Amino acid sequence: MADSIFIGGGGKNYSEAQSLLLDKSNRHGLIAGATGTGKSVTLQILAEGFSAAGVPVFLSDVKGDLSGLAASGSADFKLHDAFMKRAATIGLDLQYTAFPVTFWDLLGKQGHPIRATVAEMGPLLLSRLLDLTDVQEGVMNVAFRVADEEGLPLLDLKDLQALLVWVGQNAKDLSLRYGNVASSSVGAIQRQLLVLENQGGNALFGEPALELADMMTLAPDGRGQINILAADQLMGSPKLYSTFLLWLLSELFEVLPEVGNPDKPKLVFFFDEAHLLFDGAPKVLVDKVEHVARLIRSKGVGVYFITQNPADVPDDVLGQLGNRVQHALRAFTARDRQDLKKAAETYRDNPAFDTSEAIQHVGTGEALTSMLDAKGAPLMVERTLIRPPSSKLGPIELAVRAVLMANSPMAGKYNTPVDRESAFEILAKRADAAAADAAQAEIAEAEADAQEREFKKARRYKAPQAGRSTSQRRNNTQDQGFGGAVASVVIKELKGTTGRRIVRGILGGLFRGR
Repeated sequence: MADSIFIGGGGKNYSEAQSLLLDKSNRHGLIAGATGTGKSVTLQILAEGFSAAGVPVFLSDVKGDLSGLAASGSADFKLHDAFMKRAATIGLDLQYTAFPVTFWDLLGKQGHPIRATVAEMGPLLLSRLLDLTDVQEGVMNVAFRVADEEGLPLLDLKDLQALLVWVGQNAKDLSLRYGNVASSSVGAIQRQLLVLENQGGNALFGEPALELADMMTLAPDGRGQINILAADQLMGSPKLYSTFLLWLLSELFEVLPEVGNPDKPKLVFFFDEAHLLFDGAPKVLVDKVEHVARLIRSKGVGVYFITQNPADVPDDVLGQLGNRVQHALRAFTARDRQDLKKAAETYRDNPAFDTSEAIQHVGTGEALTSMLDAKGAPLMVERTLIRPPSSKLGPIELAVRAVLMANSPMAGKYNTPVDRESAFEILAKRADAAAADAAQAEIAEAEADAQEREFKKARRYKAPQAGRSTSQRRNNTQDQGFGGAVASVVIKELKGTTGRRIVRGILGGLFRGR
């Protein structure tokens, strides 16, 4: 098996092979360029190369045209002649073939449903998804802490909504323990959850949750499975899209074991429209991404960011991206020129051309490439003619997609949602139990009132019994007075402050304890 992925031809007359070394491909990468310059084709040929090398791939189909990976290219395609001419120029024996593909969709329409639990998502990513303020994020952290302490599984949105109701009802007690928990903040979070539901976000949360192993499978012929997330409709909710991808990346980081420096990655993760992740992101989130990017390569995962401009990626993250394919950038404004100059400065200079000039003038299907060498150092930047894909360029038909989904190993595994007992059901049971206890206390109080009335009535109207001495009647009266005094104290306590405290104690047990 080859130890590299052929990307295209560079150098004089495009005769020098430009390749990505498999054992350096977990050092991450960048695919950048303006709209229409060929980023999607570069993504497609890299996915093909990794799959052929036995490396599973995860990517997002933002424009809806990467489903063509599941079908073979064809000599009938209108660009066939151009493809063959390009292949001859760069020394490629182009063979058309289809690749093993699994389709996924957060909305469950164009692929197998894909879900995560609220607990797995965590307070930081949820706060990012809901666009919460720092104060509201603090309340979200309190809610998650309470869920842990109270043994309340957070699986779907209704679990989180029920928990927030409990937090709002107990805000005073929680404020003494964790700091201010304002009811207004709880209400604001609930409103944001409603917006998320209206955007279809509730489909993301629940069970059965995605098993990461299902993203890292091989086809029977040994090629890596290409996992394609349908994202054309999902892009209408950009924060949902970017938060999900970041969650998936974080889960890979948390779950996968250390493997050191493998001969090839265990998985390659393509993060398309990467600017959505960083636009307006708080520093703590950017720091988390940088931390994950820096360490996840030792777990055998390569991460490739796709964006229009390298400036969209923070410097600390950009510095982790060793393999780069830079398509054309346009410089229409002073800001564009500054970004272009900055992008050029990140490459190792080639004396044959000016990098900043070349970035502006490479044509569609061309790019500036710089890969890592065998020692992990960046190679000199080269002007490269990108190879044509072996799979179909453009989307496949819906009927073909449906057949592939029906025959997929994942067919049926995630289709039916599971709603097991979790925070919502547990809190509802506690509410029912507390209501029943309160009703029993009310009945007991009513019975005590009735007994008191009967006792007073008996004392008031009971005539002296005949045949008893005055001394006996006096003693009887004294006994009745002592018993009546005790009963009066008990009844008064039940009806007074102590009684109210007892009832409040019963009601206060609402949602408390495991």
